[in-house]
Amino acid sequence: MKFKNWLAGAMVIIVFSCYAPKKFATPAMEIRNDTTKFSKSDALLTGLLDQYPQYFDALLKNNANWKIKIIYTQIDRKANNKPVFTNYYFNADPKQYIYPASTVKLPVAALALQRLNELKIPGLDKNTTMITEALDNGQTAIYNDPNSPDGRPTISNYIKRILLVSDNEAFNRLYEFLGQEYINNTLHQMGYDSTQIIHRLNVNMTEEQNRTTNPVLFYNGASKIIYQQPAVKSNLEYQPRKTFLGKGFYDGDQLINEPFNFSKKNRLSLVDLHSILISLIFPDAVPARQRFNLTPDDYHQLHSYMSMWPRESTAPQYDTSYNDAYGKFLLYGATDTVDNNIRIFNKEGDAYGFLTDAAYIVDFKNNIEFLLSASISCNSDGIYNDNTYEYETVGYPFMKHLGQVIYNYELGRKRKITPDLSEFKLDYGR
Repeated sequence: MKFKNWLAGAMVIIVFSCYAPKKFATPAMEIRNDTTKFSKSDALLTGLLDQYPQYFDALLKNNANWKIKIIYTQIDRKANNKPVFTNYYFNADPKQYIYPASTVKLPVAALALQRLNELKIPGLDKNTTMITEALDNGQTAIYNDPNSPDGRPTISNYIKRILLVSDNEAFNRLYEFLGQEYINNTLHQMGYDSTQIIHRLNVNMTEEQNRTTNPVLFYNGASKIIYQQPAVKSNLEYQPRKTFLGKGFYDGDQLINEPFNFSKKNRLSLVDLHSILISLIFPDAVPARQRFNLTPDDYHQLHSYMSMWPRESTAPQYDTSYNDAYGKFLLYGATDTVDNNIRIFNKEGDAYGFLTDAAYIVDFKNNIEFLLSASISCNSDGIYNDNTYEYETVGYPFMKHLGQVIYNYELGRKRKITPDLSEFKLDYGR
C-alpha cells in the first residue's frame, strides 16, 4: 500500500502553515487538569479531514450518528531525545460514552505485571504457572494452556494472547487475578477517575457474578504453591451511570424498541485510553502518579507484543486467518499488506458497533513517529445486538484513511531534531 501521497501532503503543509502551534505539555497532565478542550475540534484536525472529502465528508456531515472521536499527538524531540508533545482533538469529550470493547485489556495487562511487582514474592513472576480454579457460579477453571509453549498457563502468555489477537479468555484470567477493586481503585488513583472495568468479556454473567473472582494459585517448578489467592467478592461502589444509546436492541430473538442500557458496561474514554498508551510508551514523560510500576523487562514485553505481527509468534502459532494487519485498524484497516519499515504499538477494540484504536506509529525508514487514537460508532440503524454493524463498509475504511492522512502529514512535517527511535526496534524472536 502506498502511503506517500506527496502532492496531498504538500497541499496540507501549505494550508496549515498559518496555524499557530499549541503550547507543549504532556498529554497526561492536560487530561487531568483541563477537560474543557475535548468537546472542541482543533483547526488542524478539521482542516486535514476537510482536505479529503472523499473519505470523511459523508461521515462528518452526520457525525451525530457516527460519533467520530480523534486524538492526534505530534512528537518532537529535544537535543537529548526527550519527547515533547502537541495534542489535537476532534470531538473527544470523555463525557460522551463509547463502549471500550477490548481496549480495556491494555491497562489490565499492565496492571497484572504491576501487581506481581507489588507482591514481591520470591519465585513469583510473569512466567510462573498460574492455575485458575472455579466456584459454582458460572466461573470456569483453567489448568493448562494449549497456546503456551509448554502447556502452562502464565501471565506472560495471557498478555501475549491479549496484545497479539485480543484474546478474551486471556483477559478474563487477568481480570480474575486482579479483581474488580484493584483494577478500578488503582486506575482511579492514577487519575483515570471515570474509568469502570467491571465485567469479563464475551461471557454471559450477571453483575454479581462479575464482582466475584476465581481462586488463583501459582506453582513453582517443583509443583509447590508459592502464592494462592482465594475467591474475592468486590464491594466496589462505582459511580452510577444512566447511559442509554440507540433506539432498540435484541434480547434473544425479540426486538425491544427502547434504548440499550450501557450503564453497567465497561467504561474507558478515548482520552484516558490515549493517556494510558502514552504512559506505557513514554513512562518518563508523564507525571509519576500516572506511571505503572513496571520493570524495563515488563515494558519490553508490552512493547514487543503490542507491535508484533501475528505471523512472528511461534507460541502460540497463528494461522493465516490472523493476517499481519489483524488488530491494526489505523493505517491498515485490519486487512492491508503491512510495511515492515513501520511498526504500530497499539490496542484496538470492537463491539456493539463501536470501533476504537489507540496507536503509537513509528516509521524507521523516514524517522517519524506520532500517536493517534480514534473511535467511530458503526451502528447507523441504532439497533444493538442485531449483528448488523458497518465495520467493513464504514469503520475499517475510516480508520485506514485517517491513519494514512495523518501519516502523510507527518511525512511532510518539519522537525528540528531527527528522533532516535532505536529503542523501538525490537527483537521479535522472543
